[in-house]
Amino acid sequence: MKDHGFSTRAIHVGQEFDPTTGAIIPPIYQTSTFVQDGVGGLRGGYEYGRSGNPTRTSLETLIASLEGGKRGLSFASGLAAEDALLRAVLQPGDHVVLGNDVYGGTHRLINRIHGAWGVRNTTVDLGDLDAVRTALATEGTRILWIETPSNPLMKISDVAALAELGHGAGALVVVDNTFASPALQQPLALGADVVVHSTTKYLGGHSDVIGGALVIDDDELADKVQFIQFAAGAVSAPMDAWLTTRGIKTLDVRMERHSANAQAVAESLVGHPKVEAVYYPGLVTHPGHELAARQMSRFGGMLSVAVAGGAVAARKFAESTEVFQLAESLGGVESLIGYPSEMTHASVRGTELEVPDNVIRLSVGIEDAADLVADIEQALAR
Repeated sequence: MKDHGFSTRAIHVGQEFDPTTGAIIPPIYQTSTFVQDGVGGLRGGYEYGRSGNPTRTSLETLIASLEGGKRGLSFASGLAAEDALLRAVLQPGDHVVLGNDVYGGTHRLINRIHGAWGVRNTTVDLGDLDAVRTALATEGTRILWIETPSNPLMKISDVAALAELGHGAGALVVVDNTFASPALQQPLALGADVVVHSTTKYLGGHSDVIGGALVIDDDELADKVQFIQFAAGAVSAPMDAWLTTRGIKTLDVRMERHSANAQAVAESLVGHPKVEAVYYPGLVTHPGHELAARQMSRFGGMLSVAVAGGAVAARKFAESTEVFQLAESLGGVESLIGYPSEMTHASVRGTELEVPDNVIRLSVGIEDAADLVADIEQALAR
């Protein structure tokens, strides 16, 4: 189905009907092990649930197709996926270059977990290509880590230009595509080597499953990461893989609605007397608007707001919405509101990645846009 459109592949790839019963939805293989036809006689290559499961294979096949990559690998969480990739690529003394507005958990993993084993890192504004070039020149640079749009300030990075710089320095170019999803952005087609996802977010889409994934366009690297997936064991469970696959079937239509609603909310906030800034690439005033329009098909469902009045006002705003629910995470059908400096990005307080304490992050769901705008307006009025 490689020649079919995105929505068709999202519904059908890896989802062949059950040949025994004709069930249109493949079964969940809720099993820990598989009977062998004699010692080493594996049916379909399956022997033990950690090394492989047909339900997980379906999801991995599907995600690889949607991102246009050779191999997909599904993990227990987005950070588990990132950790497996880092361990497959890095040795003590190696160096990672990453953006100065990445997800706090990614920075914590690289800086504190892998840093304790001798991996160095430099954070840089990925919009400053000269600064990126300088950082990449650091001895031992192995990875250039890109997140676009970024979390939570919605910075847009030029994947093609950065990939050229990264490859010129001999670095692996990794793109966290969680905010955009493959429905809106295709990093591998722009020159990246690996795509990372927290499938908990838009791919699953319903706030009912935790998961992560990698899509890799090189078989040798994929083999290394798959070995770590097997040997360390942070795999997605069959039910989790099935729920994620179910969510992906509606990804394209959900992203249309997420994007339209976020645009409406962002536009309603522009010029509001209690708002200092609106960070959304769909606004023509956003510094990355033209770039986002080139490398994304829509502008996504995430936006952030700098509230006038500082931390006190921002916290009050976050605690005053009714339709938007105060919670961690993002990308579900319901709208969520969060206070990054004390929630998702608390781990980077006191670093160059610290999020201003008047910034609020909105994950705009697929409810009626008028209700979402009205909810934001009443919360700001409080």
